[in-house]
Amino acid sequence: MAERPSFDQVPDLPQEASLASYAQSSAASRGRRWPEGEHTYRSPFQRDRDRIIHCRAFRRLEYKTQVFVNHEGDHFRTRLTHSIEVSQIGRTVARALRLNEDLVESLALSHDLGHTPFGHLGEEVLDDVMAGHGGFDHNRQTLRIVEHIERPYADFPGLNLTWEVREGIAKHSGPIDVAAAPEFREYEPERRPPLESQLIDLVDEIAYNHHDIDDGLESRLLDVEALAAEVALFGEPLARVRRERPDLTQRQATREALRGLIDTLVSDLIGESARNIAAAGVTGVDDVRAAGRDLVGLSSEVGAANRLLKEFLREHLYRNHRIERMKDKASRILYALFERYRNNPRLLPDEPRGRIEREGVERAIADYIAGMTDRYASEEYMRLYDPTVRV
Repeated sequence: MAERPSFDQVPDLPQEASLASYAQSSAASRGRRWPEGEHTYRSPFQRDRDRIIHCRAFRRLEYKTQVFVNHEGDHFRTRLTHSIEVSQIGRTVARALRLNEDLVESLALSHDLGHTPFGHLGEEVLDDVMAGHGGFDHNRQTLRIVEHIERPYADFPGLNLTWEVREGIAKHSGPIDVAAAPEFREYEPERRPPLESQLIDLVDEIAYNHHDIDDGLESRLLDVEALAAEVALFGEPLARVRRERPDLTQRQATREALRGLIDTLVSDLIGESARNIAAAGVTGVDDVRAAGRDLVGLSSEVGAANRLLKEFLREHLYRNHRIERMKDKASRILYALFERYRNNPRLLPDEPRGRIEREGVERAIADYIAGMTDRYASEEYMRLYDPTVRV
């Protein structure tokens, strides 16, 4: 076996030599909250990505709802597989625009760390019970996780991510409202984030629109003919593949149509963003930050078609009676857990109970519930309310 090279034998890896002038380089990073030495052959953003992948909150995404609760089927997306798909699309867009793929990947893989069990319904419940106690928002919770809640290192709390990744967590969904999230104030709320952050919300949307159709058809909650008739982004490639490949099965034709849908959205995002960047005349990250508007976006025509797709999914999938039944059960579970813990905080495990004096009882409970998987929340509900279940 070849001898493993020592660190001083490892050559410099020019990961960022081909970046555009308007991309965010790791060499220009503002660094970490807690100073650390740099790694020999990994950039700061690569290290951030690795820290995110290895944290407990990331692993728990495997058992958190995207649309369907985990136990409903082995092939439906979860928050984890969704995050991987967002990362894949994000890297494609970043490479085409010569942006920093490592920064994009770090933001894509971390963007849902703060999500609760049972999808957006869980976020709504926690925001309701936390009214008067600071509210609850999954982006704010993601920042809490990487700054305070995760504690894998001996020398500092959190993951000690770079300023740019923490900024992207705060800003990727749009402008910061410091009145609602005062902890975001340090991330320059008056300025736009780098292009790497600007693209995350859109590739997130492209990913979930694509896979929610796939899962909706797989579950038979969506009808392929109705979808094709009302949503041109799906209907046009489906008609084309049926015309050109009449030998394909319905499932094969549907998969080809989904490929056409995602190709249209991603290609348009790349093309329109490239045009916006050129028209704005930006030559560096400071120009991007001072542009006054996001430069990453879909064209008006494809953006309008994408909105029709989202409206169709909202009406025919997210409001389907089966999904509503699941949400109703999940809502009762989460309200009951919060109320039980607030009435008797001694029911909490040692770690969340130990944060009560510092964070307040409501925030400590919200942090604990937000970190639960769907399965754990359901089982905890049974342990607390069903006397026949072992505690």
